[in-house]
Amino acid sequence: MTALVRNPDKFEMQHNSLQVVQGDILDRVSLDAMQQQDAVISSLGTRKISFEPVTLLSEGTKNLVQAMERHGVKRLICITGVGAGDSKGHGGFFYDKLILPLILQRIYDDKDRQEAEIRQSNLDWTIVRPGGLTDDPAKGHYRVMTDLTGVTAGKISRSDVADFVLHQLSDDLYLHQAPLIFY
Repeated sequence: MTALVRNPDKFEMQHNSLQVVQGDILDRVSLDAMQQQDAVISSLGTRKISFEPVTLLSEGTKNLVQAMERHGVKRLICITGVGAGDSKGHGGFFYDKLILPLILQRIYDDKDRQEAEIRQSNLDWTIVRPGGLTDDPAKGHYRVMTDLTGVTAGKISRSDVADFVLHQLSDDLYLHQAPLIFY
């Protein structure tokens, strides 16, 4: 396993089979770290809220998709969030009417472009859209929805998101889909 991170000093996970590589998703050479990998998990995020246009997610994902195609890596699991793509309007009143349009709009505009980059690729992709993230311990069970009719996403722990994402490495049930996961 290889983890490409901006700042290895802030990366706290350790494992005997994990190689940590410093890189930048916007630097195409950095993405050569994926050579010899079977799959990629992308959990790109911005460092702060922005009221200016954001392009990190879409440009980084474009570079990532190109690098995956160049190195013959087919499987991509990408974490975006509730409010991206067709999950817009499923975060609850406060989130949908205040948080998303007033605070997160620029980031979610870029998440929409990010998801479009993935959907246009020839990769075996799954886009994971977690509900509101918490630092709570894993519950070990959660809802996974692809039909969002009448659905309002709840919260979910980062640990349970990680559990779902890791299961997607060996499960094709949500191949070419964008499930919403929450409690």
